[in-house]
Amino acid sequence: MNRPEILRNVLLALGALALMAVLAFLYDRTQAVDMRDRGEVLEGLRVLKEIDGRWDIEVLRARFELGSGPPVIARREGAARALQRLEAAARRTPSASLAAGLPELRTAILGKEELVEKFRNENAGANAALAEVFRGVSETRALASKGAQPLPSLDAALSRLAAAASQYFWFAQDAQSELMKTSLDDLSKEQPALPEALRPKVIELGGAAEALLKRRAAVQNTFDTLSSLTSGPRLDTLTSLFNRELETTLENAERFRVYLIAYAGALLILIAWLGSKVRAANLTLEQRVRDRTRELSEALEHLKESEAQLIQSEKMSSLGQMVAGIAHEINTPLAYVKNSLGTVSDRLGDLSAVVDHCESLLVLLQAGQHADREELSRQFARASSAIALVRQRRATEELPGLVKDGLYGTGQMAELIGNLKDFSRLDRSKVTSFNLNEGLNSTLTLANHMLKSVKVDKRFGGIPPIVCSPSQVNQVFLNLVTNAVQAMDDGKGTITLTTRSNDGGVEVEVADTGKGIAEHVLPKIFDPFFSTKEIGKGTGLGLSVSYKIVQQHGGRIDVESTPGAGTRFTVWFPLKPPAELATS
Repeated sequence: MNRPEILRNVLLALGALALMAVLAFLYDRTQAVDMRDRGEVLEGLRVLKEIDGRWDIEVLRARFELGSGPPVIARREGAARALQRLEAAARRTPSASLAAGLPELRTAILGKEELVEKFRNENAGANAALAEVFRGVSETRALASKGAQPLPSLDAALSRLAAAASQYFWFAQDAQSELMKTSLDDLSKEQPALPEALRPKVIELGGAAEALLKRRAAVQNTFDTLSSLTSGPRLDTLTSLFNRELETTLENAERFRVYLIAYAGALLILIAWLGSKVRAANLTLEQRVRDRTRELSEALEHLKESEAQLIQSEKMSSLGQMVAGIAHEINTPLAYVKNSLGTVSDRLGDLSAVVDHCESLLVLLQAGQHADREELSRQFARASSAIALVRQRRATEELPGLVKDGLYGTGQMAELIGNLKDFSRLDRSKVTSFNLNEGLNSTLTLANHMLKSVKVDKRFGGIPPIVCSPSQVNQVFLNLVTNAVQAMDDGKGTITLTTRSNDGGVEVEVADTGKGIAEHVLPKIFDPFFSTKEIGKGTGLGLSVSYKIVQQHGGRIDVESTPGAGTRFTVWFPLKPPAELATS
């Protein structure tokens, strides 16, 4: 992919993200308002409004009805619960009016709650003080009526005090306050002329009247303060602002819903247009994909054929390196057979002459009395001479040895040909049970010409047979042994072959005392066509093919090397290969 295509794809991705972002924004703006939370807010405001109204009514009743008082504790608890619910709902409802007005409303409600409780207590004290005045007036009159002389002036003062106290309690104006004080002064003036028994009662009555003056004044002050509070208007204002916010939110949601519908329609049109473009492009792309797939399939088939040819080429290359050595190995037993057969050929003429002379002599002997005695004598002499010549040349003694030597030579050649045939077998699909010790021995036999000056140390363990392709495994062993020999200077050194059972399989080690592999070269030795040998002495496929063969068998091949000390290859095969190898 070139740079302009990358830039175009990036711009398309950014454009798609922008379109999705606008869609998400419009959708978020059209989300329905949570009417449950807003309903809880309105319900909380309504409850507080109801409580505030009841407080006002009950304060008025307490003000103008003697002995009545509001249930302040119940109202207080109701206001606290209503405030808690309202604040909880407000936290779940985004509202500027609630955020600004709720703290002030809370202060106003709680302040009025305290004033109402104060008013109740003070009003109860004023009621008690008025009752105490009325009781004192009644008790003083009763006590005065028991005296020897009537006290009309005292009775008149008591009447004025009772009337003034009643008026002051209900109206609490300055005029009523002055009248109350004047009545108290009149009562005080009557005190010196009163009998000794009435004076304490009159003093007690004066104290009750003074208490009424103070308590009623406090009640009036608290009542005036309650009348000036703005909790009710605050509730009305906050409710109105919140309702306007709700209406505005619903209107905005409806407007954005219209925008969303229009935007979605535009997107659908755009998607339909893009779909037609994509459909047309797909038709072209499908054809291109089919063409490309066909080309890749053909390339894959060609690659597989090339791989098979390379593997077979490496195998034939390995075999080619052994031709000279195998020819030498065959020449030795072949010389036995040639010499033996040459000698046998020479002796066959003598033996044939003996047989011919003996046959002629037998014919004459069979003729009996009719035979020519001179001819019989001559034929007997010729047969005797031929037999004497055979004995002189020791033909009958040499023939068994010559035949034995010939058979030994043909046996060696048969063994070499058999090993070569097993190694070079082309039927790669043949998988059978195979003992790796036998494979190593067969490999050593084929590579014997390379091992003339090399010491081979065989440390074969008792290993179980594995299921594998013997020809492929032998090819791996031959590659490793060949590389080990070539790694030694002048072909002199030691090759150690070790087999053992390990990790549920069989492990084979091929170690040499050669010059080793450099550390920077070690990671590349299994790469195809990589070789450190001189040009013409290697294809660079030996270890690569070996690695692939081991991998196909489900095994692994590892290498350790120390420059100047030698190299050790470790090959591990499982007892049974993967199913792919068995069915390939």
